[in-house]
Amino acid sequence: MELIRAEHLSLGYDSHNIIEDLNFSVNEGDYLCIVGENGAGKSTLMKTLLKLLAPTGGQIRFDGLKKNEIGYLPQQTQVQKDFPASVYEIVLSGCQAHCGLRPFYNREEKKRALENMEKLELTDLRNRCYRELSGGQQQRVLLARALCATRKILLLDEPVSGLDPKVTVEMYELIAGLNADGITVIMITHDISAALRYASHILHIGEDIFFGTRDEYAKSPVGRYFTEKMGGQAL
Repeated sequence: MELIRAEHLSLGYDSHNIIEDLNFSVNEGDYLCIVGENGAGKSTLMKTLLKLLAPTGGQIRFDGLKKNEIGYLPQQTQVQKDFPASVYEIVLSGCQAHCGLRPFYNREEKKRALENMEKLELTDLRNRCYRELSGGQQQRVLLARALCATRKILLLDEPVSGLDPKVTVEMYELIAGLNADGITVIMITHDISAALRYASHILHIGEDIFFGTRDEYAKSPVGRYFTEKMGGQAL
């Protein structure tokens, strides 16, 4: 089932376009990695996918996908890292979009938070203060929070930024496991080697635009350039 389709999409601010004539689609169960040079418009595209920014041209369709069915894991700021709340409180806050006008979480939402904490091995940290956790633990907490917002699709913005190599691999494997369980994943990353290992599809934006399967990207001119000249490492 197709969830998202972009056709001749242009993105930017005011009268200045950053991206033009972008075409791609996301189907249920896909793992799409968005890669490209700094300033190419990856964050602008993410804001459009979150419906925070309107296209300047073309169109993007969300078929059978409501705003409160998208889970989002943003890049962390220092203020967020120091947030003085418990792990359980932060994970549960991911259910806010489903509360409507209710001022309190219901039993089903609390159950969902506990289930996602168990899935991401956070149960033992339930009452710990978020700002006391390691970087990897904090990212798992935010991922569990994002899962509380959706059972369909996760949007991840550089989810391993600042993590050490071991924790980075663990996070990638965790995300791959969620995708294998049926969650559609759209991830911005600078790590070409990770995109080639985990993604089902790759969208490369910049001077050259490419959209296709992981294998098609590896064989494309832009894909070969970055894998051969840069060893598949960060852009």
